[in-house]
Amino acid sequence: MPLIILTALVQISLIIHVVRTGRPPFWIFVILFVPGIGSVAYCIVELLPELSNNLVARRAMRGVRKTFNPGGTLRRRQLEHRLSDSVDAARHLAGELMDSRRYAEAIDHYRSALTGLYEHDPDLMLGLAQAQFGNGDAAACKQTLELLKEKNPDHRSADGHLLYAKALEQEGDLSAAEEEYAAVSVYYSGVEARVRYAQLLEKLQKTDAARTEYADILAAAELAPRHFRKAQKKWLAEAKTALARLH
Repeated sequence: MPLIILTALVQISLIIHVVRTGRPPFWIFVILFVPGIGSVAYCIVELLPELSNNLVARRAMRGVRKTFNPGGTLRRRQLEHRLSDSVDAARHLAGELMDSRRYAEAIDHYRSALTGLYEHDPDLMLGLAQAQFGNGDAAACKQTLELLKEKNPDHRSADGHLLYAKALEQEGDLSAAEEEYAAVSVYYSGVEARVRYAQLLEKLQKTDAARTEYADILAAAELAPRHFRKAQKKWLAEAKTALARLH
């Protein structure tokens, strides 16, 4: 009985907080109809960000917020863009649209940001290229990346380099793609570049080279820290499956 009373008091307090602070009304239903869990979710998503300046905590809370309020961040970015129409607002909105796989819309916002002083901003150009690739336009992606390199010769991006190799492969220029995969796999921080390189070798029927690459990837992973193997789980699984298939 005391626990029921305490739970009810907490729910009432949080509902009052929702109303007084102008939080989204759906929280009232979450708190009321998901006792305990709803209250905890509200505290994590809405209250803790006000109390924490820790970057890791903020990232974790963004993940929780997306779970309990899918689309909430996108709606906020859309509102910010309508209110300010700044380059930063367009950049953030385009990023959220990318996360939602709304690539065509992201392209429009990246293009709108690439004006004036930001006409050849390398981060915006890379975002545009990623959106173009996601939208199935490898040729446009490749063209954007080549312009990025031309206008920003000192800019270095492992993600951009890998994307360029993927665009070449998608376009069917396998020889050039092989060369780029080989180059980026040397310094790319994860194993995706090496796995994609091995997959292309396999596609080119260079079976022995592909088998060796897969085996080296898995051997190196055995010596890597546990957190690295966890982060690269998807690509390591692909390498393991491919190696088993080639034996």
